Amino acid sequence: MDLADRYNAVLERVDIACREAGRRRDSVSLIAVSKTHPPQRIRDVMARGQLHFGESYAQELRDKGAQIEGLHWHFIGRVQTNKAKYIAPVAYRVHALESIRQAEALTSRAPGTLHALMSVNVGREDSKGGVLPEDVLTRAKALSRVEGLKLCGLMTLPPAAEDPEDTAPYFAELAHLATEARREGMDLTELSMGMSHDFHVAIRHGATWVRVGTALFGPRVARR
Repeated sequence: MDLADRYNAVLERVDIACREAGRRRDSVSLIAVSKTHPPQRIRDVMARGQLHFGESYAQELRDKGAQIEGLHWHFIGRVQTNKAKYIAPVAYRVHALESIRQAEALTSRAPGTLHALMSVNVGREDSKGGVLPEDVLTRAKALSRVEGLKLCGLMTLPPAAEDPEDTAPYFAELAHLATEARREGMDLTELSMGMSHDFHVAIRHGATWVRVGTALFGPRVARR
């Protein structure tokens, strides 16, 4: 299957998931996760109308942002404050914000308002970053007070599961946390959750951004 066929297949899966969930198709946006893939493959997907692309490495985001114009770049990796200078000038969204320190490092280098989602460790995994569920409301309120930051929603990466349906409770929990935050007056309308194998489950539970790499680009290219 070539890149065009892969892209069309992913879009069809998103269409089907939206229909099955009773959701409008325009309520879900695809982020093509292009980390480690060369610029020409990004341009090939861009030529088919895809505008949102995701990168996990700060310098790679910087370099691709300089080479390819006209896209919305999403930084989906964990934020290191010493690399905020590479992320902030380029990122349309930062998907894994955790702390006030990270937020201040990014906003001080952003050309305008920085739009971000807060990472939540719904699986409580020691190997992953993210705010614990019980701390979400307090941290979200604190981040919402950072000047120059617009906190748009929540993001999660659930524990790995062979059966995609096993991710459902984690996606449901993230959606519930966002609902609770909205009841507290916060405008958290975006949910970044779901990847190649489980995004149909995430859409069922309210995902507004799905991050798809392998199903679109194939196996990740090894970094040199």
